[in-house]
Amino acid sequence: MQRHQRGYSGLQISLHWILAALVLFQLIFGESMTAVVDAAEDGLQASRADLALGSAHYWIGIAILVLVGLRIILRLTSGVPRPADSGPAWMSAAARASHILFYILLAATPILGLLAYYVGDPFGEIHSLAKPVFTLLIVLHAAAALLHHFWLKDDTLKRIFIPGV
Repeated sequence: MQRHQRGYSGLQISLHWILAALVLFQLIFGESMTAVVDAAEDGLQASRADLALGSAHYWIGIAILVLVGLRIILRLTSGVPRPADSGPAWMSAAARASHILFYILLAATPILGLLAYYVGDPFGEIHSLAKPVFTLLIVLHAAAALLHHFWLKDDTLKRIFIPGV
């Protein structure tokens, strides 16, 4: 059963935006890890930039895994605001489904990345599939938030910026 609260807490909002920034970094600079792995497989040395960004990709992936664990714990213990009543029922179902998919991706992608790093393929290939899925989900998530704000004129978007709304 889902627990509901008036609005997101400051900690929940902070975790949302920290995770968003970390995922964005991973999506933009994640190819450096591929360059490092490919260079190692070919017996070559990756560039200093790729080594630095590859290392950052590794540690940020671990940070994402830890922070999403914290976010899930907070969600289970503190609850979340009730969904906006504006819009058709399918929108609420889509919102629930997209949030579940986000949590699955946020947990599974770093785990698959670690398995790819320490075990190898096929985990690397599966891990790389997360990028287009994340990208599509982020676009849909942002579009839905803007739709709620500008078309449905509810507080959905405000809730992820202002605690307690």
